[in-house]
Amino acid sequence: MGAGPAGIYAADILDKSDADVTIDLFERMPAPFGLIRYGVAPDHPRIKGIVTALHKVLDKPNIRLLGNVDYGTDLKLDDLRQFYDAVIFSTGAMADRALDIPGIDLDGSYGAADFVSWYDGHPDVPRTWPLNATSVAVLGVGNVALDVARILAKTADELLSTDIPDNVYQGLKASPVTDVHVFGRRGPAQAKFTPLELRELDHSPNVEVIVYPEDIEFDEGSIAALRASKQIDMVVKTLQEWAIRDQGDRPKRLHLHFLHSPCEIVGEDGRVVGLRTERTELTGDGNVRGTGEFHDWDVQAVYRAVGYLSSHLPEIPFDHTTGTVPNQAGRVLDIDEEQVPGVYVTGWIKRGPVGLIGHTKGDAAETIASLLADAENLTAPAVDDPDAILGFLTERGVPFTTWEGWGKLDAHEKSLGVPHGRDRVKVVERDEMTRISRS
Repeated sequence: MGAGPAGIYAADILDKSDADVTIDLFERMPAPFGLIRYGVAPDHPRIKGIVTALHKVLDKPNIRLLGNVDYGTDLKLDDLRQFYDAVIFSTGAMADRALDIPGIDLDGSYGAADFVSWYDGHPDVPRTWPLNATSVAVLGVGNVALDVARILAKTADELLSTDIPDNVYQGLKASPVTDVHVFGRRGPAQAKFTPLELRELDHSPNVEVIVYPEDIEFDEGSIAALRASKQIDMVVKTLQEWAIRDQGDRPKRLHLHFLHSPCEIVGEDGRVVGLRTERTELTGDGNVRGTGEFHDWDVQAVYRAVGYLSSHLPEIPFDHTTGTVPNQAGRVLDIDEEQVPGVYVTGWIKRGPVGLIGHTKGDAAETIASLLADAENLTAPAVDDPDAILGFLTERGVPFTTWEGWGKLDAHEKSLGVPHGRDRVKVVERDEMTRISRS
């Protein structure tokens, strides 16, 4: 269940094994590729290039895509057990992790995941976004925070060469934003973004990236992190270079703040009018403590990018604290820590939303190894006709899509881009995606 990178990697590894197996990949969306289509910023064509490798997997004859099928609504676990020896859940994480500070529920306070879904043309979110702030705060120093900050700061015309839908282009074009402030409560050596993501911030001819010298501090824990990781060292060197350079005159500004812990979103008449942060100091081990010194920032919108969270799947055990399904090497465990027969997990629903897309391959390999080790003890399905599931979905009135259907939608989106010199223009409406795929 789930045809994003995690599910596709698992299908590929299983297909390459010695097992005599056919694999159906169910996907809630009418189109495949999950996080890559609906979670990666549109100005990241390099990451979207991973689709080429995933495409080769879905071309395999033993792997079948069944899209626009919602687990828990269109079919449930008992339904799946009628047709399959085993089920692997790879549903990812698309909700925002909560941030418990005063003012978090004010109008103008948003979760990054919702904004990402909007600018990536997710069919299940509104077509408009309230972009009326001139100064914006982004809380968090991971890659998602940088994506959000970059999309907010860039001009809409800079994104016109990407696959953004017209409603996103029009929304960003009308945005009055001039300043985007990114806040991290720890130091630069504890930032979670990658060097490439960081350097991309400075590529826009319209956005001035500003780093403050007083925020560049290190303790013993920071120095140890620099010595242990080439990636962290590269990030810090870039930040140090930006902190000492002269500020340019690009029309928009993207400010990177470290050692500032958000403690309150300030409101007036129910709307965001500011952000209060507490200055922090490093404690020697890479952690921080508050100093009692507070700063008020004049912002009219706040985006929290403090992590994604998976959603609870019906009939499947779930740990609401970690946002994962309890498991042992991919085998799902019940409340008594006993294995749930024939049910497995991989990807972010298994280990939490950490790491890059490529890291899901290791997860998938571990889960498939567990599945193959259990193969002799799996209960055979009641129905052994591979095409029976198609009749089951049709009888329930589920307008499912297929890999062939994705080819039609793919070609249609590319044709929409041709008159404008673009690779594609993404179709947003679910009904239209489904209609084109099933035509």
